[in-house]
Amino acid sequence: MRVLVAGLGNMGRSHALAHHANPDVEIVALVNRSAVDLPAALARYPMHRDFRTALAATRPDLVVIATYTDSHADYAVAAIEAGAHVFVEKPLATSAAEAERVVATARRHGRKLGVGYILRHHPGWQRLIAEARALGGPYVFRLNLNQQSDGPTWETHKALMQTTSPLVDCGVHYVDVMCQVTNAPPVRVHGMGLRLSAEIPAEMYNYGQFQVIFADGSVGWYEAGWGPMMSETAFFVKDIVSPNGAVSITDGDRGASDDVDGHTKVGGLLVHRREGDRLIALPEEPGHQELCDAEQRWIVDAIRSDADLTRHMNDAVQSLRICLAADESIRTGQTVHLGESS
Repeated sequence: MRVLVAGLGNMGRSHALAHHANPDVEIVALVNRSAVDLPAALARYPMHRDFRTALAATRPDLVVIATYTDSHADYAVAAIEAGAHVFVEKPLATSAAEAERVVATARRHGRKLGVGYILRHHPGWQRLIAEARALGGPYVFRLNLNQQSDGPTWETHKALMQTTSPLVDCGVHYVDVMCQVTNAPPVRVHGMGLRLSAEIPAEMYNYGQFQVIFADGSVGWYEAGWGPMMSETAFFVKDIVSPNGAVSITDGDRGASDDVDGHTKVGGLLVHRREGDRLIALPEEPGHQELCDAEQRWIVDAIRSDADLTRHMNDAVQSLRICLAADESIRTGQTVHLGESS
């Protein structure tokens, strides 16, 4: 399978390394708009600066898109229309309409479209979802990820915030977890946010939180913040509560909040029921590169087996719609009503 990887930041580099290690895959080229230092394993591959030039020159079977969010939809559509399958990093697009355009293009051309929801490939998060669903709903979701970032990490966050807020960039992961647990459509979303730094665009905020209400009565809260001013106290809360008890990640606050491996780490789960508590130890957890390896094996297998990715694509649009509604609520000061048909 011939693979083109576009965008060589943290995620793109990891995805490229995943394909480099796969003997059944050939990387035909890498794309990055600027010069970038690469690990030795990737240095031998042809490098392009322009995505469409690389797409035309290499005619890949699969295109991996890990560029900034504002290019995701156009790049994905171009790749699909050129005959390629696509794996695109989250968020899928900067608007729900653009996300739906990408999904419609994939369906029309019969191409596979995978979105980078890395937690779906983590056994600890899979267990969290299973334990929560076993409790039965309706649910209360209490989730956050605040990142105290400085130096190069803060520079990356500032670059992301030229187009995408922390609530949208990070929130889609955790809203996707909410949606997998409840299986109910969202009804309304209310958000609030604050710009805590003069180093980011005037219309952007680097701290935000929102509340979402689902059609089954479940309610969710999510919080995200980026920057050197953020607190590292309770920066990683992962709680799901139901009438029958609760399930919580136990080890989330260990390590620095801008440690990429720490963002997926579970460590263990505490399942609380009235009859007693149960601790589930999860000592063997995959790291960031192992999860990227799993994601790329998944999309390759989905292409080869002609897997039906309809639910996956619908979920990607749904979680993005909720986060974008929170973004809209923050900017307008109004609750956004999505309706049971969303």
